[in-house]
Amino acid sequence: MVRPYTMTRGRTRPSDRHAIDLMSRVTALDTDAGLPGVDHARAALLELVRRGPRPVVELAADADLPLTVVRVLLDDLAEAGLVRVDGPPRHAPGGPVADPELLREIVERLREL
Repeated sequence: MVRPYTMTRGRTRPSDRHAIDLMSRVTALDTDAGLPGVDHARAALLELVRRGPRPVVELAADADLPLTVVRVLLDDLAEAGLVRVDGPPRHAPGGPVADPELLREIVERLREL
């Protein structure tokens, strides 16, 4: 078992250079590049990203790592030029934030509980 603080080299949050939020979408930049200087934890996370662009929260779940650790590791990968982190999808001004039908369905399911 590896302690999370050893994976992040003691860091508890990503740098301010990359806005890495729960719904930020992560994309691998160079799928054919080698991994010089990338440790096992970062390489494993990069392998997940190479399968296709994914939100940070999904990567954390699939990697079975705490979200904070994944954010720090992704920050390192972005700094190395191996991934791109895009902010969460934005909606047009005045546009709907969520599908009203979906919201109704959620409310109905919550009432069933």
